[in-house]
Amino acid sequence: MDILNDILDTLDMKGSLYFRTDFSAPWSVTVPDLAQAARFHLVVQGRCHVTIESGESIVLNPGDLILIPHGTSHILSDAPTNEAPPLEMVLEQAGYGGTGVLIVGEGDANASTQMVCGHFTFRDRADHPVLRTLPDHIVTTASARAKNPWLDDIIRLIGRQMFADQLGSAAAVTRLSEVMFIELLRAGIENGALSKTLMQAFADEHIGRALEQIHARPTEPWTVESLAREVGMSRSRFADRFKELLGIGPMSYLSDWRLQKALSLLDDSRCSVQQVANQTGYQSPAAFTRAFAGKFGIAPTKYRQHA
Repeated sequence: MDILNDILDTLDMKGSLYFRTDFSAPWSVTVPDLAQAARFHLVVQGRCHVTIESGESIVLNPGDLILIPHGTSHILSDAPTNEAPPLEMVLEQAGYGGTGVLIVGEGDANASTQMVCGHFTFRDRADHPVLRTLPDHIVTTASARAKNPWLDDIIRLIGRQMFADQLGSAAAVTRLSEVMFIELLRAGIENGALSKTLMQAFADEHIGRALEQIHARPTEPWTVESLAREVGMSRSRFADRFKELLGIGPMSYLSDWRLQKALSLLDDSRCSVQQVANQTGYQSPAAFTRAFAGKFGIAPTKYRQHA
């Protein structure tokens, strides 16, 4: 089973392009916090300094891409700075209407900084160790992309589509960005750049198989014993190894995942609370309601009404 696909599908990961830039020095902008989102900036021409919350400044050159996985505020600028006008002010002063190119300054277009900027959103209350273990930023340089031809091809296509100004270009970039996010995660998991223990969990002969079973059959009345038996380990060794690699025990992981599935069903279907309970492995609607309210602080029916 493709566990990563199941995770991103359930968390409702969606790409969104918000603008293409043409910035002439001097320029700077503070990108605000965005909950349940991951932002990205791809430099096509020029140079961009990115200052993150810790104060670290990263320089992006043509072909470089930065991903801010947790949607935290950061500054984009032509030179290192700790202060910059908010994005809303920059958009208003530029008269940006929401489409086309965000132009700031009147310098030489050949010397300007041109970027493709977008973000990925996730379902409200979306949560998983894959998201929690992501660092505060991930930089992919043009030279590093050469080691991952799939990722390199996708990023090149995003640049070409965005600057083609053809019918459907923005939609194509949005879809390509979603594939790019998946490739970034997959590359990070495979090479250990994101989380060595998470990488080991997916690759581990026993824990990886247990995760496959949980994701393939979340309604199964799993216990630590039955999962351990399924993958050929002792109960204690399995529980310890699972927690060591994922940071939580197998039953906590199973419970959290069932509730993420429940969020998906409540958002995207007309299933009754009883049907959602049945489809997520709970013995009764009452048991499901208690678990849901205990995790999210709101009853399933109220959540659906609110949504």
